Amino acid sequence: MNKNGLLICYDKDLRLHVTYPEARKEITNDVVRFIRKAPGMNFVSFTFADGTKLERVVDQEVEYLAPMNQPFTWKVYDHDPLPNIGGTLLANGFVGDSDPAAVMVLDVNQAPASRFEPSNADIRRVTDREGLKDIVHVLDGVYGGHNDWVYGRMGLHLQIPGYLSMYVAYMDGKPASIAWTYFPGRNFATLFGGTTLAEYRERGLYTSLLYVRLKEIRERGYPFAVVEAGPMSRPIVAKHGFQHLTTVYDYEWNGN
Repeated sequence: MNKNGLLICYDKDLRLHVTYPEARKEITNDVVRFIRKAPGMNFVSFTFADGTKLERVVDQEVEYLAPMNQPFTWKVYDHDPLPNIGGTLLANGFVGDSDPAAVMVLDVNQAPASRFEPSNADIRRVTDREGLKDIVHVLDGVYGGHNDWVYGRMGLHLQIPGYLSMYVAYMDGKPASIAWTYFPGRNFATLFGGTTLAEYRERGLYTSLLYVRLKEIRERGYPFAVVEAGPMSRPIVAKHGFQHLTTVYDYEWNGN
């Protein structure tokens, strides 16, 4: 599949047809939006409107979403056929994304056999709410705060057969690194996490967790693995064969 075909497939799978268990999907003539229960983040995932109607559409979405008193973002991709959408959002109360993510894709069927080799690391799959405590432990250690949201959102997702696979890598019996995969559509398995406590970095845990997940993705018949990578992780996933597909920007409403 060429890049243009891959982009069309990506938009259909992960922006138009995708659903989220904790969110209500709303499709209008102008946008696809997702609404979560407070205090969750709401967002616009796709924009149908052409350039001549864009100003009006942005005004309508703000008028609809702002009274919910929840944060919301508008997702914009490099390949979207609306070159002026970023400027329109900035002019209408949105804040630009200072840390856009590169959408990186791997054709699993074309990846070398080394990407699926078993690891010597102690990697265990999380299958229930009790196991989520180790996910929270690593997130708290890396990002600070209390990431108890994991129990609610991911606890729900784990109950849906085949939807979410979560893994923890252990060192000396202690949780050291985490990663997970969602299987939301027919073609793309989406990778998240790849988070390692500082004292356990540079020991190959990221790679081990990546290969475990790629093996599962191939076994389940998904042709593509996709990840939204920041500046630090982009060269890492590129080293493992992921190719840049597009870039995504989250424009966040600033409440004014």
